[in-house]
Amino acid sequence: MARATGAVKRKPEKRDDRQLSLVPVSSPKKSAKPRPEGRSGKPAKATRPGGKKRRRATAESLATKQRDISVAEFFTKNRHLLGFDNPTKALLTTTKEAVDNALDACEDAGILPDVHVTITQLNGGERFRVTVKDNGPGIVKAQIPKIFGKLLYGSRFHTLRQARGQQGIGISAAGMYGQLTTGVPIRIVSRTKRSTPANLYTLRIDTQKNRPEILEESQVDVEDWDHGTEVGIELEAVYRKGPHSVDSYVEQTAVANPHATIRYESPDGEVMIYDSTTTDLPPEPREMKPHPYGVELGLLLRIFQASRGLTLKGALQNNFSRVSARVADDICKQANVRGSLRATRLAGDDVEAVYRAIQSVKIMAPPSSSVVPIGEDLIIAGLKRRYNAAFYFSCTRRPSVYRGNPFVIEAGVALGGDLSADGPAQVMRFANRVPLQYQKGGCGITAAVTETSWKNYGIHQPRGSLPIGPMAIFVHMASAWVPFTSESKEAIAHYPEIISEIKHALQSCGRQMGRHLRAVKREGEEARKRQYIEKYLPHIGIALKDMLGLTDRQRDAINGKLERLFEKKAR
Repeated sequence: MARATGAVKRKPEKRDDRQLSLVPVSSPKKSAKPRPEGRSGKPAKATRPGGKKRRRATAESLATKQRDISVAEFFTKNRHLLGFDNPTKALLTTTKEAVDNALDACEDAGILPDVHVTITQLNGGERFRVTVKDNGPGIVKAQIPKIFGKLLYGSRFHTLRQARGQQGIGISAAGMYGQLTTGVPIRIVSRTKRSTPANLYTLRIDTQKNRPEILEESQVDVEDWDHGTEVGIELEAVYRKGPHSVDSYVEQTAVANPHATIRYESPDGEVMIYDSTTTDLPPEPREMKPHPYGVELGLLLRIFQASRGLTLKGALQNNFSRVSARVADDICKQANVRGSLRATRLAGDDVEAVYRAIQSVKIMAPPSSSVVPIGEDLIIAGLKRRYNAAFYFSCTRRPSVYRGNPFVIEAGVALGGDLSADGPAQVMRFANRVPLQYQKGGCGITAAVTETSWKNYGIHQPRGSLPIGPMAIFVHMASAWVPFTSESKEAIAHYPEIISEIKHALQSCGRQMGRHLRAVKREGEEARKRQYIEKYLPHIGIALKDMLGLTDRQRDAINGKLERLFEKKAR
């Protein structure tokens, strides 16, 4: 018999009497609750109470919800990115941002910094007022609201030279945190010269529009203050002592900035004064142009598009450091692109060819004048401000480069003295003279210290750990652009070039330390042998006198010869 067209042959279903149950075909009772899922296991469609399907959204309704996000509003919700993720850290971050600004301002103006830091606990609770006053050049009246009341507003982001602050976020973010936790606005007093009164501003940040909202604007007389700026921020925080405290931060800042005088008054009322150990300001870092090795393809395309009126060769020479006419010709030749072409008219393929040619052409390292290290002598002077050690060693490496950015690594070691010999060595990490106190385990400096073989220099070190002994290790990275792992600037990224330079600097300190330790050991052995000589030589003389019948004069002569002989052997 012919099979009907389109019929499907079905296999007989297997029957399991143990799981067989009779299900009535009739509709379910009205009291039965609707099943959350359909028979296929998919989520049931949303319905209105009347049983009609509800459409959740349309392209038009979604479009009405789109709006700009203010950077201040973003960081309000993500303040942990800036170092305000807990009350203890918030107090440290607020102090750090204000002090960094004060030191930068003084150095830019060629003034030896004199910074006063006062932290006052209000009503004995978890509310503090941080006040930082400096003797810098002051701030022009029109710029005060923007600097303290607007995030991402500053003068250093677009300049390639060493500076503590770079992003224009820090102090305004600190004021925003204080405003969020206490509702109290930030207070600023600034004076540019003695002949004019100081300007007083009280302001808060409009987080939705990222702009300052001025609450008070006036002029005040300050008799004992020629010029400078005072910032006051009230915030909820917790004050604790220890390695991550404000006390430790101020102390380490004094170590890395021996030219600065810092007066610190803690919430406990304790006053600590760190007088400067030098009257010489650090040399002024010079701004540099980007180095070709550190430029990515998209940025290169944007630079060429902005180079109006310039040829390709001229754009390379005008926009980058270390690109001479000969180097520009080599790049154009390697890319097979005519140097006389207008930079704005280059096609995408031509720009990519130029980018690849840059990587293959040998270009001199960027100038190191944009980076100012502390110096070996001042590192030792700084270590002496904090530690009463027996020996001090330091090393400043020659400038090196990562991603086209120049940097200098410095290291120092304090050994012996009052330092504890029981635990691991203390490690102080610095970037552009600023202490790094958090994210120790994720920092490239810690990795380099751990990877250095300290056993070669006579220091005990468990495998994969810090060395153990009475020592403190100082590491400083000075760079036109420090590669921090986050916006809070707490740790340095693990660039191989940076870690290698840190290890070389530490090894140099280790070799100095090893020579001193060996010399001390030799001196100890010589002293111990001389003690034995002085103790037993008279008895030898007496024995020889009795055995050989020597006179006292002959005995003394033999003792002198034996003493000279033993001392010669002991060396």
